[in-house]
Amino acid sequence: MKLLTHNMLSSKDLEGVTVGYPFRIVAKDIRISRSEFNKDFVQRLIPKINWKVFVNAAKQIGLGKDLSDKLIDNFENDEEYLKKVHHLLMEVDIINGKLICPETNREFPISAGVPNLL
Repeated sequence: MKLLTHNMLSSKDLEGVTVGYPFRIVAKDIRISRSEFNKDFVQRLIPKINWKVFVNAAKQIGLGKDLSDKLIDNFENDEEYLKKVHHLLMEVDIINGKLICPETNREFPISAGVPNLL
């Protein structure tokens, strides 16, 4: 499961859950898979994610320590910054672990990179 996927998941459709976002992550296995950096894609993607949730998720799995909870000004023109974000969003995969609902503490397994929210 990529951190990009995590940024979009919630358990709000479950009984008794009103928000269900963001899930807490407990990662057992992480894999880094290199992918081609696409500056335009990352520039367009950043405004669409919940930045604070993204940074917190990266920190929960032991990465992103050098990212601030606040998006830097003029990020569009900072290629090194965009590469760091690309790495965390697109190259980091949580292979095994679990997601934990913030309201109910219900646990959902991540197995072979796929979160099971059923």
